[in-house]
Amino acid sequence: MRRLVALRAWALAGLLLVLLAVGGHADAATVQVTDDRGARIAFERPPQRIVTLLPSLTELVCALEACSRLVGVDTFSNWPSSVTALPRVGGLDDANIEAIVALRPDVVLAAQSTRAVPRLEALGLKVVALEPRSFADLRRVLGVLAPVLGARDAAAAWREIDQGVTAAARELPASLRGTRVYFEVNSAPYAASESSFIGELLARIGVVNVVPGSLGPFPKLNPEFVVRADPQVIMVSDRQATSLRTRPGWDRIRAVRDGRLCLFTPRQGDALVRPGPRMPEAAALMVRCLQGRPTGEGP
Repeated sequence: MRRLVALRAWALAGLLLVLLAVGGHADAATVQVTDDRGARIAFERPPQRIVTLLPSLTELVCALEACSRLVGVDTFSNWPSSVTALPRVGGLDDANIEAIVALRPDVVLAAQSTRAVPRLEALGLKVVALEPRSFADLRRVLGVLAPVLGARDAAAAWREIDQGVTAAARELPASLRGTRVYFEVNSAPYAASESSFIGELLARIGVVNVVPGSLGPFPKLNPEFVVRADPQVIMVSDRQATSLRTRPGWDRIRAVRDGRLCLFTPRQGDALVRPGPRMPEAAALMVRCLQGRPTGEGP
């Protein structure tokens, strides 16, 4: 009898050790991240059903090799081409709450400014709010997403982007470095200043942005400002180009007078205005145009 009691005690002790080991492993596997709101979100396992509400986040999920886990995207996500077949659930100001809930996501990736975030959380969904707005932000966001997704290493993904931009910059001849550039994002006109990620990209390839960062990342300008700045090259969507010559005084701008206009297609424009894995393509487009070469449809 005494031996039987001892054996049972050993068995219970062994079972307890196994349970403790399993519990310790589960705790170790839990990933906790802090998003741009300062909110801490825990994941016991990598999410298998992902909804994104910002194009740059869609592209970063795919860059981290988790594209197949996307079940819904925002209105404007269109790269890579595989995401165009996914349900569209709105975006910053018009997220479709019912449609998102119906997709049963394990996580919703959204910009911090997305109005639907509080309501989605109130309905029990996990939301990670991230919004890359600069090179540093992009590296940081990759560092948050990679452990959550449990996919590709963030450092490798960042290296690919950073080295791709550097490689594109090397293609710009020394004679073109220091060229004064005006980058227009909207015909209001809104411009990309030195403090925007587009401004950072221009600086990386070695040209000068005529719009100072002190005006904010994407300031609305008085058209006369651009006339006074007199850029040597203007980068703009091909849809906006027809109005440039009709703007008062713009025929005096060197870039307009010399025909040095970088005209980008809508697809190319997407690559240029989204801080994400296509930034090497954006840099290559800028360099090609500065060289006076046709941009075509590719980089």
